Amino acid sequence: MGPAHSLSGAAAWLGVGALGAAGGAPMPWPVLLIGTIVCAGAALAPDLDHRAATISRAFGPLSKGLCVVIERLAAAVYRATRGPGDPRRSGGHRTLTHTLVWAVLAGLVTTAVVVFGGRWGLLAVLFTHTVLAIEGLLWRAARASSDVLVWLLGATGAWLLSDLATGPAAEAAWLLDASGVPLPAGEPELAWLGLPVVLGALVHCLGDAITVSGCPVLWPLPFGRKRWYPLGPPRALRFKAGSAVENTLLIPLFLVTGGGCGLFALGLV
Repeated sequence: MGPAHSLSGAAAWLGVGALGAAGGAPMPWPVLLIGTIVCAGAALAPDLDHRAATISRAFGPLSKGLCVVIERLAAAVYRATRGPGDPRRSGGHRTLTHTLVWAVLAGLVTTAVVVFGGRWGLLAVLFTHTVLAIEGLLWRAARASSDVLVWLLGATGAWLLSDLATGPAAEAAWLLDASGVPLPAGEPELAWLGLPVVLGALVHCLGDAITVSGCPVLWPLPFGRKRWYPLGPPRALRFKAGSAVENTLLIPLFLVTGGGCGLFALGLV
């Protein structure tokens, strides 16, 4: 469900920060903070193919309309590419947007928007993911408040985060400089923002994979007679979304591990 997806995304980026610190290449603290928020928001995004999902309601008529388009697109791609062993289905939930291909495309589009879209492109990406992070991490409070209040909080957060992302503390192009990759035109110091989007989408898919239905994350690779094979652990280790396993085990686990990784990434422990 939304809260667990967002928490897992936040914990995943904090884990990347901890790995960087352990490897002697710590993230600048603005990158750690912004990446955590973006990854938490991006971890909700694959459910844009479901009309009752948090992301489908987060931006009013705009996200509801986009959800209809994405769901129909996903269903069409499923029908066009399904293998002889894949079942017939009318909807597109947990198909196209729940794949590695989609995650990478989402990251590339995000990178293009922030690199070539200037200040407004950066604000659009930060606003979208900040609103989603609020909806996911503060799920009950967000449900109890008005959409306008959440949007105002998202806009304020995006404006403040944009200054951090382009400020000296972010150590411009920290990732590309270290990797030796040629810098693109535009605003290359923002290219890293595609990474938490990819990671958030993949963490979402992994979360869905351990539920009863599984997740076709490796589409279009064939598994036997199926191209949309729902990967996951053995049936005995799966659980229903929203069950006690998620609420009493996984959510506290994400909180503790994410918090510990964050402290380590910042050099506080």
